[in-house]
Amino acid sequence: MSETRPPADYSLAAEKVRSFPQTPGVYLMKDEAGRVIYVGKAKNLRSRAGSYFLKAAAEDPRTAQLVLEIRDIDYLDAESEIDALLMEARLIKDILPKFNRDLRDNKTFPYLEIFTHEDFPRVRFTREPRPRGTKLYGPFANPRGLRGAIQVLQKIFKFRTCSLDIDAEDRRWQWFRPCLLHSIAQCTAPCNFRITKEDYRKNIQRLQRFLDGGKSRLLGELREEMAEASQALNFEEAARLRDEIEMLESLNDRGELETHVQPEVFPIDPKRGLAGLKKVLRLDRTPRTLEGIDIAHTGGADTVASLVQFIDGLPFKPGYRRMRIRSVAGPDDTASIFEAVARRFEHLEREGQSPPDLLLVDGGLGQLHAAMSALQSLGVAQRVISLAKREELVFQPDEKEPLRLSRHSYALRLLQYVRDEAHRFAQHYHHLLRKRSQLGDAGE
Repeated sequence: MSETRPPADYSLAAEKVRSFPQTPGVYLMKDEAGRVIYVGKAKNLRSRAGSYFLKAAAEDPRTAQLVLEIRDIDYLDAESEIDALLMEARLIKDILPKFNRDLRDNKTFPYLEIFTHEDFPRVRFTREPRPRGTKLYGPFANPRGLRGAIQVLQKIFKFRTCSLDIDAEDRRWQWFRPCLLHSIAQCTAPCNFRITKEDYRKNIQRLQRFLDGGKSRLLGELREEMAEASQALNFEEAARLRDEIEMLESLNDRGELETHVQPEVFPIDPKRGLAGLKKVLRLDRTPRTLEGIDIAHTGGADTVASLVQFIDGLPFKPGYRRMRIRSVAGPDDTASIFEAVARRFEHLEREGQSPPDLLLVDGGLGQLHAAMSALQSLGVAQRVISLAKREELVFQPDEKEPLRLSRHSYALRLLQYVRDEAHRFAQHYHHLLRKRSQLGDAGE
């Protein structure tokens, strides 16, 4: 069957944009060959993406060439503008679209890190967090805002930001000379034992409560101070307080640590990941082949399933498959998982191929039960687990409670890699254009 070729202009894409939701997300412009040539974020997908099909965009030197090459467009939903921004950065790094000049390097979004295992925990801005022994917040979308917010927080909670290794039992520190931050009342000088270990930790605990969501009281107090300064015609003080409030509010512009994982920050070790899976899942042997299945609603309508294959902890691209869901009307993830798993294992049996050592489905208990039902309907014995987003919980058959792995776990990082790769492939937004025999049903 011959494919319907798109028109030699952007009329198809322009028409498609009219059905986009008016919510945050990421839009992906494609050329005639189906390659993604530009990725952008939006507070309002329909409005922002639609602006490229106005006369002004065609005449603007910054977008004119892009507009000439657009033949199709798709989008991904996001829960907020920050989610959209972080998603945009991830896709640009993965796909390297020709018209995206920013965010293509290895620069990452920063974190706020608290060294909780130290006697006098320090706080720092970092793009390279420690693998263990710290509490992380972020990633933050606004690096400059984070730096400013740390300075404001230091005035309030008076924590240290230096790199000194202070031992509470080493009395020699009592002769150490505190830095200027103590003189201007921005640090309690634990380096000179001007504060006890217990009292210092109380300040750190207050800081953590603030970062964990207790901002309203402090921001309310600062707003009252700003109003009083303004009424007293002390406009310089009011402006300073206004800027501090804005910097503290910028702390809301952050992603979820487990959801917005940056591979450049938390590298994946395939060998350790597989060994970790053997241990935490109590497998008889170290798994060698993993397959991941995800469901996606392309453009908010057609439902597709993706399957990715990993061998020895690394992606095996020839083993990737995508199938259009045929038996499910509307967005029903569990029913779609049932069909995808059933068709996959029917295909393996028909072709005489070996099943994977471990099957991973994206989702929670509902998706896991759907996969198990599909396998049971075929009489197939297959180890299957699911990985739920947000809290990153691992669900297993016959286990009442989900498995919660440390974010530093090599096993979790590998599962996230498989899950995220399946998600990206389901959306067919890879930087390599695969042949139809690989992307289509191809017997699946």
